[in-house]
Amino acid sequence: MDTTNEKQLKVDKRYIRMASIWAGNSYCTRRQVGALIVKDQMIISDGYNGTPSGFENICEDENNVTKPYVLHAEANAITKIARSSNSSNGATMYVTASPCIECAKLIIQAGIKRVVYSEKYRLEDGLDLLRRANVEVVYINPNE
Repeated sequence: MDTTNEKQLKVDKRYIRMASIWAGNSYCTRRQVGALIVKDQMIISDGYNGTPSGFENICEDENNVTKPYVLHAEANAITKIARSSNSSNGATMYVTASPCIECAKLIIQAGIKRVVYSEKYRLEDGLDLLRRANVEVVYINPNE
């Protein structure tokens, strides 16, 4: 591995650890997911899975099923960008779980060009869609 790739891998691992720490802000009990959007070596947005602003911070119903209105970490980070003066065009998203197909659509529309994730999900349709849109997809094993 050349030094450019080594340096990028170090940076990617650092940001994915930060996204993992950020996931701890989630009130969801089944799964906590964190996301960071980075552009020009700056974190320009962050998000974690949870209910919309103003709702109770309870993600699961009495049967431990995720409520349908819970936002994914990626969606929270992207909508936060929309309320700021930043642009996610050309940015990298670091997310602790591989994006679902709905989040993949948002990532593509937000102009994010690279997605780094650390936890594989049983469905890969989101990753397939990202690749089809020429978004670079990178898996980082958090235990390495």
